[in-house]
Amino acid sequence: MLSVSNLPICVSVIVPAYNASATIGQTLEALSRQTCFQPFEVIVVDDGSSDKTADIVGSFAAVRYVRQDNAGPASARNHGARLAQGEFLAFTDSDCIPHEDWISLLVKGFGQQQVGVVAGSYGIANPQSLLARSIYKEILWRHTHLMQDYPNSFGSYNFCVKKEAFDAVGGFNTDYRNASGEDNDLSYKILKSGCRIYFERKALVDHYHPTSVTKYLKEQFRHGFWRVKMYQDHPDMMRGDGYTYWKDIFEMPLAGCLLLGMVVSAMRPLGLGGTGLYILIFFLLFEIVSAFFVTQSFFEGIFLGFVFFISGRYSPVRFLDGNFVFIT
Repeated sequence: MLSVSNLPICVSVIVPAYNASATIGQTLEALSRQTCFQPFEVIVVDDGSSDKTADIVGSFAAVRYVRQDNAGPASARNHGARLAQGEFLAFTDSDCIPHEDWISLLVKGFGQQQVGVVAGSYGIANPQSLLARSIYKEILWRHTHLMQDYPNSFGSYNFCVKKEAFDAVGGFNTDYRNASGEDNDLSYKILKSGCRIYFERKALVDHYHPTSVTKYLKEQFRHGFWRVKMYQDHPDMMRGDGYTYWKDIFEMPLAGCLLLGMVVSAMRPLGLGGTGLYILIFFLLFEIVSAFFVTQSFFEGIFLGFVFFISGRYSPVRFLDGNFVFIT
C-alpha cells in the first residue's frame, strides 16, 4: 500500500523524469494500484523538465516530487535515494508502467541467499508500433534465452536494491551523464561487493519502446558511445555479460571490415564493386538472420534486420568516438 500513514516505509520507489508529461501519469497511476502489502513511498525526481511533468506529478497527492537542475538520470536516481526512507529502493522509469504485483514480486526475491538486487523484465506498452514490437521481441528473446536466474547485470528501468548495498558502492556513477552504461556499472560494482543479483522474470513493467527509427538509431549510437567508458571502468567485462550473444560479438568486426572494404573499393574505377559489395551483402544478410532469430517472424525479421543493418554499420564510429572522448 502507498503509505499515507505513520507506518514505517519498507520500499522507496524512485522515478527519474525528464520532459515526461506524455507517460509519467500512467507510471504513477500504475504505482497507485500496487498490490504490495508493505508500506511504500513514491519519489519522482524531475531532472529539469520544461514541460508539464511537475503539474502531472502534482496531481498525485501521495507522491513526493523534487526538482533538480538537469544532471542526467544517474544523478536524479541518486538524489531520490538520498531522500528515501525505505529499506529497499525500487527503480523504474517515467516511460514504464509497472504491473500491479511489481513491488511485491521484487521484494519477495530477496528471500534468496546473499541477494542484494532483484531485477525484473520488460513488457510492452505500445505493441501497435512495428518498430516497438520488433525491439521488444529482441529484448524478450535475450531475457528468455540468455539471462540466468542470477545474472551479472540488470537494467535501471526495473530493479530493487537493498539501500545499504546501494549506499555501500556509492550508488550510480554520475559520470555517465546520459541514460546508458550507468546501470551496467552499478551492476558490476554490486557484484564485486559480494552481493548477488536475482532475476525475477515475472516482475514486469510495460515500456514505451521507440516508434521512430531515427530515435532508435540515436539511442544505439549513445549506447555504443558510453560502452567505451563502461569497458574502461570494467575491462574484465569486455568479453560481454549475460545479455550478450553472437550478434553483439561479430557485428562490430563485420562493420569494420565493411568500412575497410568500401575504402578499398572506392579506390577502384568501379566504386563499390568487388570487396566492398560482397561484404555489404554479407553484412546485410547477417543482420537479417539475427533479426529472424530473435523475432521468429518473417515480416518483423526483414524490417528489424534492415534497422540492425543501418545501426550496425556505424558501430565502429560509435566506438571510435567514445575512445576519442574517454581515452584520449
